[in-house]
Amino acid sequence: MNKPIPNSDVQEFISIRRDIHKHPETAYEEFRTSKIVAAKLKEFGLVVTTGLAGTGVVGSLHRGQGPSIGLRADMDALHLHELNTFDYKSSIEGKMHACGHDGHTAMLLGAAKYLSANDTFTGTVHFIFQPAEENERGAKTMIDDGLFEKFDIDYVYGMHNWPELPAGKFAICSGPIMGAFELFEISLSGKGAHAAMPHQGTDIIVVASQLVTALQTIVSRSIDPQHAAVFSVTQIHSGDTWNVLPEEAVIRGGMRFFYKEDRDVLKAKLEKLTTNICASFDIASNIEYKNHYPAVINERSATQKAISAAGNVVGNENVETGVTPSMASEDFAFMLEKKPGCYIWIGNRSTDKEKSLHNPYYDFNDDIIATGIEYWVQLVEQELPQ
Repeated sequence: MNKPIPNSDVQEFISIRRDIHKHPETAYEEFRTSKIVAAKLKEFGLVVTTGLAGTGVVGSLHRGQGPSIGLRADMDALHLHELNTFDYKSSIEGKMHACGHDGHTAMLLGAAKYLSANDTFTGTVHFIFQPAEENERGAKTMIDDGLFEKFDIDYVYGMHNWPELPAGKFAICSGPIMGAFELFEISLSGKGAHAAMPHQGTDIIVVASQLVTALQTIVSRSIDPQHAAVFSVTQIHSGDTWNVLPEEAVIRGGMRFFYKEDRDVLKAKLEKLTTNICASFDIASNIEYKNHYPAVINERSATQKAISAAGNVVGNENVETGVTPSMASEDFAFMLEKKPGCYIWIGNRSTDKEKSLHNPYYDFNDDIIATGIEYWVQLVEQELPQ
């Protein structure tokens, strides 16, 4: 960076962040947020494209002939009741920015303003503001709407705040950094009966309980111990009263993993255990899979570029390059399936009592906004040198 980011600019983007926090919008409903983003990008002189995935925004900054990179921030909030009491707490009941996407948006806007005002690179930067990261695969929807056909992007980069990491640090690794996620739903159907006469029916509650217990053996006995995977049953629905053995049950949950071959094992074992256990009790079964998120896989050369840019901002000693991957999922994975790139974590913790992501007391740490802006600027100036 040729010039430091003015404090007045940092304060501007803190104000924008807090305004977005106060007015959270969930998946594909980010109308107000996207209008703010588009207006600011136009104010900075960028070419602005709206409407991808409904509320997605792309701001393009051209500086002569050269490579092209994409920088992505997510904009959506969560369906969660905020319990904070500060002035800019959520004004919308049941919705809040509990994952820091308000901060991600502010930091990328800050980078767009700086780079538009300083002629420090050659090439093109596409600032991608994505809707619906939480559960609804907004990244894939933007891709399906032609993101990579409309914009010539050589590499794509993402960043997420990480409360487990102290402010002033970055964390990154090559290869898998966040897990794939696939939902499953098992429907069971049998014969109901009076609870006092279980021999006249097929006790579907007992069958569901045995199945849940058996499913917990999949990871420990079928997945390579050197690979990480998680199999979680999160819902069981059956029955309506105390004295009836129900005819139906539904079991829902999710599988998380890093490697596609492990996904194949998880699904095969799930299907085999379900079929065989249910058959032994004369229960019919059906399995459906939903909402598959691939793993976030960082490309090696892009990872080295991100490490270099982060080191230029906070010092190499403050960039953890062997971080343990997280089983949490992130739909930036869809972009990394299409383009080489890298996803980095920026430290967000200021005290030992910092609240975790998706917590009703969570709040983005405004002290790291300048750091995030500087990272994006360093990455652009490094990848698109004059």
